Amino acid sequence: MPETYINPSRAQLEALQKLELDGPLVMVNLLKFNPDGGAEAYARYGQQAAPFIAEVGARVRYLGRVAATVIGGEEWDEVILVEYPSKAAFLRMTQNPDYPSGVRAGALLDSRLYCTQEASP
Repeated sequence: MPETYINPSRAQLEALQKLELDGPLVMVNLLKFNPDGGAEAYARYGQQAAPFIAEVGARVRYLGRVAATVIGGEEWDEVILVEYPSKAAFLRMTQNPDYPSGVRAGALLDSRLYCTQEASP
């Protein structure tokens, strides 16, 4: 069975903290929901996380259900792109002890999270 991921490892968070990233970044979330109510639980997480996202000046740029996998073998249910004004804003939000990370974890069967920055032409 393939390995699944719900939360970042300590090493991944430390690596992110060490990156020299200036300016805004977009976190690309690939989500596979638990079959027993995961989509509904994730929607509740989204409502609970919204004030934390707004508090750090971030915004959801895109939220969409996956209609089909065109390239690749992994299957995802939803894709979310969240823009943060800085790496520090993302870390501040996720390290807030009141942030509802447990609700998120309970909703998911698997996930991926990619930190991206706009590429120069």
